[in-house]
Amino acid sequence: MTLRRSLAPLRLADFRAYWAGRTISLVGNALAPVAVAFAVLHLGGDAGSLGLVLAARGVPQALLLLFGGVVSDRYPRQRVLVVACVVSGLVQTVAAGALLGGVATIGVLAAVEAIQGAVSAFTMPALSGVVPLVVPREQWQQANALTSAGRTGAVMLGPAVGGAVVATAGPGWGLAVDAATFLVAAGCYTRLRLPAAARPPESSTLADLRAGWDEFRSRTWLWVVVLAFFALNALFAGAWLTLGPVVANGTVGAAGWGLALAAMAVGMLLGTIAVVRFSWEHPLRAAMTGALLIALPIAALGLSPSLPVLMLAGAVGGFGLDLFAVTWETAMQEQIPTDKLSRVFAYDMLGSILAVPAGQVVIGAAAQAFTPRPVVLTAAALYVAIAMLALFTPAVWGLRRHAAARPLAVEAT
Repeated sequence: MTLRRSLAPLRLADFRAYWAGRTISLVGNALAPVAVAFAVLHLGGDAGSLGLVLAARGVPQALLLLFGGVVSDRYPRQRVLVVACVVSGLVQTVAAGALLGGVATIGVLAAVEAIQGAVSAFTMPALSGVVPLVVPREQWQQANALTSAGRTGAVMLGPAVGGAVVATAGPGWGLAVDAATFLVAAGCYTRLRLPAAARPPESSTLADLRAGWDEFRSRTWLWVVVLAFFALNALFAGAWLTLGPVVANGTVGAAGWGLALAAMAVGMLLGTIAVVRFSWEHPLRAAMTGALLIALPIAALGLSPSLPVLMLAGAVGGFGLDLFAVTWETAMQEQIPTDKLSRVFAYDMLGSILAVPAGQVVIGAAAQAFTPRPVVLTAAALYVAIAMLALFTPAVWGLRRHAAARPLAVEAT
């Protein structure tokens, strides 16, 4: 595929509005934890207080995510995104004003994080259902790859911006910048025009949830991969994100760990380039092969390698991570009816959200009972075994691209 065809979605005004709004808000999401962390410390909080403030986001997010999927399928997704970004921007503006005015408390920051978590429960499912409505079907994979590139760039840029703003102007201004990103994103989403069509008859929230669940459980390839990734995300969060700094502290050091994370980000960008240029007849074979590559940096960490080995493994793992993410998202868009897509994505997202703290708690406890490196190596072996089982499940192995021909659902503006 030529570079011109790879970038074709960016020639569509609606996709540009979606891409810009999503990427800008992700920059804010990436810089916010830096500002919040230093805000808590500025107010005299300790590590325990910081943990409670950051955890305040996850509980409402998990509780409301499925409801957010219902809302995003029932109402125009553009409106959901605009309202969500405006609410996030205003709430963060209040938090920034409280800090700058000297009236903020740790309780206020925890409340702000809880509201932001609740809002994200609506934003994430709504975002997942936009691409099929604004991009021709043959360009979905390219559109998802471009979106992934924006996400990776935001993850790399956001903490740097947040650190610079906090260091020079203070945490209050860091939250003010975060608020501005949400309001700018809302402006981008107002330019998003989704095709109009009659909405289906209204039904109860419970009925909508049940319809989304029926769609989810009826597709073996779908629930097998989601179930597998509950375990895989738990292993990655526990072994790489939690024990990674612990192991690195006695091997490559903090600076080396930072370079390993940077190498993973570079690998993700290379994965985006690969996915935007190529497609596969059996998408989940490619996706789960990418998932297998993620085990490599975990295994390298457990073997206590030199820094170059860990960086190389991190880059390969990042490549696999993006290969899986983009190919998986495209497969879901191709196979799931658009009017149920946000609900199905919500079930998928809920598993991932719950897996992270579960893995951190279980693997953290295992590392205390034994020692970190054997636990990391065990996690890598389990990762490979689970990914292989999912890959060779017949429904996963045999899924073909465009296998489910269906009309493209559209929604009212």
